[in-house]
Amino acid sequence: MATKGVVGMANKGPSYGMSRQVQDKIDSKYDPELEQILVEWISRQCGSGVGKPEPGKMGFQAWLKDGCILSELINSLFSGEKPVKKIQSSPMAFKQMEQISQFLNAAEKYGVTKTDMFQTVDLWEGKDLAAVQRTLSALGSIAVTKDEGTYNGDPNWFFKKAQENKRDFSDEQLKAGKNVIGLQMGSNKGASQEGMSYGRPRQIM
Repeated sequence: MATKGVVGMANKGPSYGMSRQVQDKIDSKYDPELEQILVEWISRQCGSGVGKPEPGKMGFQAWLKDGCILSELINSLFSGEKPVKKIQSSPMAFKQMEQISQFLNAAEKYGVTKTDMFQTVDLWEGKDLAAVQRTLSALGSIAVTKDEGTYNGDPNWFFKKAQENKRDFSDEQLKAGKNVIGLQMGSNKGASQEGMSYGRPRQIM
């Protein structure tokens, strides 16, 4: 009976040196609802010319894999000079990876933190598409927060980032801020309680 499940899982794509459990765990973080939001946002942001992918993770990967749509997306968020100078579709692997890394560099310039950034292989080899979603969500959040008139979508699709991204604090304000953070250590500031309710009822008894 168990063999049936194994056959169904065989088409999940390559997971080279990774154990099946680890790959499944990574897969389980991929969010189909978020995929719909990201697809809708990218289409609005880049125009209908980018088309829409086949629904599902493999379609999402194939759609973004050559880095061109990602590069168009990041360029559309800059009102002045565009960060990715050359967007060229290519069948060659190294060219596609180069295009992805141009997107990643530009996203970092835009304000996406290193911890929110996917690695080129996460997308290109489909190693961790949840990480790709995380980067794009972070990008959307920053675009909504910056509110520079370049974001084209529903502002409720992404959380506004806390305004700590503003870098025009005086030294006094920064010093004061450090003390506040010290007092709140362990308070999980800014983390949402959503989805953390399990376990709580047990403590009441």
